[in-house]
Amino acid sequence: MKPTITNQQKDSNLATQGKVVSIRGSIIDVYFPQVLPKVHDLLKAGNNGKVALEVVTYINSELVRSIALTPTQGLARGSVVINTGHPLQVPVGERLLGRMFNVFGETVDREEHLQGGNWRSIHAHPISLNDRVTTTEIFQTGIKAIDVLAPLERGGKAGLFGGAGVGKTVLITELINNMFSRYEGVSIFCGIGERSREGEELYREMKEAGVLQNTVMIFGQMNESPGVRFRVGHAALTMAEYFRDNNKNVLLMIDNIFRFIQAGSEVSGLMGQLPSRVGYQPTLATELAELEERICNTKRGSITSVQAVYVPADDFTDPAAVHTFSHLSASIVLSRKRVSQGLYPAIDPLQSASKILTPQVVGNRHYQIAQAVRKTLANYEELKDIIAMLGLEELAQSERKIVYRARRLERFLTQPFFTTKQFTGLEGRSLDLEDALEGCDRILNDEFSDYPEQYLYMIGKVDEATKSRNY
Repeated sequence: MKPTITNQQKDSNLATQGKVVSIRGSIIDVYFPQVLPKVHDLLKAGNNGKVALEVVTYINSELVRSIALTPTQGLARGSVVINTGHPLQVPVGERLLGRMFNVFGETVDREEHLQGGNWRSIHAHPISLNDRVTTTEIFQTGIKAIDVLAPLERGGKAGLFGGAGVGKTVLITELINNMFSRYEGVSIFCGIGERSREGEELYREMKEAGVLQNTVMIFGQMNESPGVRFRVGHAALTMAEYFRDNNKNVLLMIDNIFRFIQAGSEVSGLMGQLPSRVGYQPTLATELAELEERICNTKRGSITSVQAVYVPADDFTDPAAVHTFSHLSASIVLSRKRVSQGLYPAIDPLQSASKILTPQVVGNRHYQIAQAVRKTLANYEELKDIIAMLGLEELAQSERKIVYRARRLERFLTQPFFTTKQFTGLEGRSLDLEDALEGCDRILNDEFSDYPEQYLYMIGKVDEATKSRNY
C-alpha cells in the first residue's frame, strides 16, 4: 500500500522548487514562485541533483541569481531546481586528519568516504572582538631564520613568496611537523587554483615525510569552476575553526591567496558587475576581508596562517597585492640565489620582514640581535662587488671582519629539516628562540672567528660547531 501524501506536504515540496530560466556559463537564474531561498543557500538541479548551485543575489521578488559549483552539462531552461534550505556544508572533527577533501566535503584520496558526523556551514562571521586575545605573541616555528628575523604572530597571517623549486613545499611540510611537535596542534592545507598534479604530489610527499596524520588537505583545483575556487578557502577555514574552538592551535596554509582573488574576479565578471581598477571586482577588499578576518586568536585556541602570494608581473602596486599585504603581519621570501649557494632553507634574510619585530613585542634583546644580523648581512652584500673585482685581501681589516661574521651567520641560519632526513641523511633540528638568538649573538661577538665556516653549516645549536671542531 502506497503512503498517502497530504496537501500540506505537496505545498511544502512545491515551495522549495524552482525552475531554471537562464543559463550563461556558470551563472544560472532560477525562478521560485512561492518562497525565495536565502543568499548562500545550496540548490540542487539536473539528474539526481548532480548540479550544485549557490545563491549569490536576488534579481526580483521571484528570481535569484546563482553560481554553479559543478559542470552544468544537461541543464536546460525549465529544469527543476530544489532548494536544500541550507548553505554549502563541510565535515568537521578529528576524523578529518590525514584525509584529502574537495569543497563539498567529499574525500578525494580514494580512501573510505566519511558518513554522518558533524557538518558545518562554510559561511561564518568573524569572531567578535570580545572573544579575541588582544596580546601579541610569537608563534615559534623552530626554524632559526624565521624566528630570529621574521617572527610569525600567533593568530596572524604571513606571506610566503617564492618561485618554483626554491623549497616552498619543503618549508610547508617542516612547519606542519614542527606545529605538531611544539604545540600538539593540527595543520590544514588549502589549495586554491592548484594544478591537479601539485595536489597529488604534495599528498604523497607529506605521506612520505610522516606529517600527513596531523594534516587535513582540501583543494579547489585549477580545472574546477570559479565558484569552487572562490569557496574552498571558506571551507578550509570552517574546518580550522572547529579545531580552534576545541582548544587546538591550528596552522592554516593557503596556496595561493591570489587565486582566491582571481576566482572572485571571474565570478564578478560572470555576474555582469562593472569591473573596478585594473579589471578587478569592485568587492575585492570586502571579499578578501571576509576570508582573512576569520583567521585569529581566541582564548580557546588560535589559527595562524601562512599564505603563498603571487604578485602579478612583480607589480607591488597591483590592487590584489596591496589588499593582500594589508592583512599580512610577516613576509617570508625564498631566494633562488641562496638555493644556488646551497643555503637551506633558502629564506632571504634581508627581504623577509615582520611587523611584530619591535622591542615592545619581541623584547629589546631579540630586536637588537635581529637588527645587528641584518646590518652585518647588508654590509656584506654591499662589499660583494668589491670582493669580486679586487679580492678579499684589498678590504680593510674591519671590513674583512664583517665579511667573516656575515658568512658565518649565513651558514648558522641554515638548518637540517626533519622532513628531509630521508634525502640528506642529516637528523632534523628544531631550535627554541633563545638558542637561535644566543647563536647569532655569539657569532656577532666574533666567538667563532677562528672556526672554519663549514662547522656552522647545517647545525642546530651553535655549540654543535664546537663539537665538530673537537671531533
